Amino acid sequence: MDRTITILLAEDEPALGMIVKESLETRNFKVLLCENGERAFEVYTSEQPELLVLDVMMPKKDGFILAKEIRAIDKLIPIIFLTAKSQTKDVVEGFTLGGNDYLKKPFSMEELIVRINNLLNRKQLQKASEIFTIGGYTFDFPKQLLQFESEETILLTHREAHLLFHLIKHKNQVLDRSLILNKLWGNDDFFSARSMDVFISKLRKKLKADDSIQILNVRGFGYKLIC
Repeated sequence: MDRTITILLAEDEPALGMIVKESLETRNFKVLLCENGERAFEVYTSEQPELLVLDVMMPKKDGFILAKEIRAIDKLIPIIFLTAKSQTKDVVEGFTLGGNDYLKKPFSMEELIVRINNLLNRKQLQKASEIFTIGGYTFDFPKQLLQFESEETILLTHREAHLLFHLIKHKNQVLDRSLILNKLWGNDDFFSARSMDVFISKLRKKLKADDSIQILNVRGFGYKLIC
């Protein structure tokens, strides 16, 4: 069964926001609607959506600033800008800040959906080869699945999968604590650090079938996955 894709929609026009949200939900997307850039950044860090649709002109924090902040911690998430601006310099600025697509208002919902699907398909192709072998385990990052030899498959949460992915990418090296906290939690404060410790403990339990795998706590620096 296809899983539901979560989209963060940042749009300060209530009527347009609801139209887009309801239209996308009829296509089986989950839509998180935010009315300004500050709220959108909070929702991004807490919910970890898979695609962003950002209005450029928003109160408190505009779409360009929001995209720049998100790109600093996430280089891969697809971003579509919605805007009434059409000057070349505005389009160029949007792509320079990390946007993947640019849709001028007014737009048709069918066009937006086609562009969303194109970006999601491109992202899926990028992830298609991201299946890893770690000890006796097979880790399918795109599907968030972990399997030990022929035993039952374990479904990881979104954050567990991303944390394990980064540990594997830095296998036998120290994964910087602050870096991964900012990337996955949005900050490196005390409460986020405690939350990450809990996720590390969960991963240790899910990898316990293979004694050759360890996740070490390197005090003051971060974690190291040894295999």
